[in-house]
Amino acid sequence: MDKATDNSSIDPTRESFKQLFERVPEEGPVVMLNLLAFRTMATDGKRTGRQAYSDYSKAVAPLLAAAGGRVQWFADAHHALVAPPGEDWDEVLLVEYPSRDAFVGMIQSAAYSAIVHHRTAALRDSRLIATTARND
Repeated sequence: MDKATDNSSIDPTRESFKQLFERVPEEGPVVMLNLLAFRTMATDGKRTGRQAYSDYSKAVAPLLAAAGGRVQWFADAHHALVAPPGEDWDEVLLVEYPSRDAFVGMIQSAAYSAIVHHRTAALRDSRLIATTARND
């Protein structure tokens, strides 16, 4: 059985967007670290969480390419060695975008709005962390 989720760990909030613009540089590549935990059954009740996320992945691929983004790395997560009790992830993804604004443009597009329901239906928990390379 899936534990209940607060949607703020699935979808960005107005405040998290504000902080993205305040804390992430405008110029240069941004790599989004995705930690994903799937629902046993998607919220639509017709497919598993993994199947719903697979549908999202297929639908987002052309939008990601159009934004100049690419998946850098994708893996199954097996065990959180250092984490709060009960925090488990199923998959980890690193997705690179040419800039913060390329990422924002993609997720604010009408095309993305038409498909994001697959992602929301799939996930019981997630983290999406904006990162930039260090130059030291």
